[in-house]
Amino acid sequence: MIQKGDQIENLRTGQKMIFLQTGRETNGDLLEMECFSPPTDAREPEHIHPMQENTFKIISGEVSFRINGKIEKALPGEEVSIMPGIPHHFWNSGTSVAHYLQEFRPALNIDQLFETFFALSRAGKLGKHGAPNIFLTSMIMLAHQKELRLVKPSWKIQKFVFNVLAPIGQIIGFKKNYV
Repeated sequence: MIQKGDQIENLRTGQKMIFLQTGRETNGDLLEMECFSPPTDAREPEHIHPMQENTFKIISGEVSFRINGKIEKALPGEEVSIMPGIPHHFWNSGTSVAHYLQEFRPALNIDQLFETFFALSRAGKLGKHGAPNIFLTSMIMLAHQKELRLVKPSWKIQKFVFNVLAPIGQIIGFKKNYV
């Protein structure tokens, strides 16, 4: 369980997160992290946070965003806020490590999602696109459907497939939280 001061690393992307405030410390209002992302070709899939605003405050380096189909670059001192339900993804578009603060309002349980995916990366259980096998993906995505959804295919199709495959994943012995 993530606590204030914990640090995790995604070995696939090199991204590091230090948890400054968690939902437990803020009565569920805020998750705040200090993040470091090295330049990499690895990209996370385009996604939405259906119930959360996601804000980035760039400290150093540069971060590019694709938000609702439009690409923009953020530099030190700039802030980017992504409202709930808006398709997006981001990456380090510079030549040095990007350092930024990232916030989620409300916190919900997105810290558990990060903890799970970063642990899977350390265990070598993520494919080249950043996802585990489909059974484990189904379990995780259903457990965190309030925090994150992929843009494609539609959520209705994803949810149908996940509901079919998640029980098989449980039978096989997977768990929705991998830490």
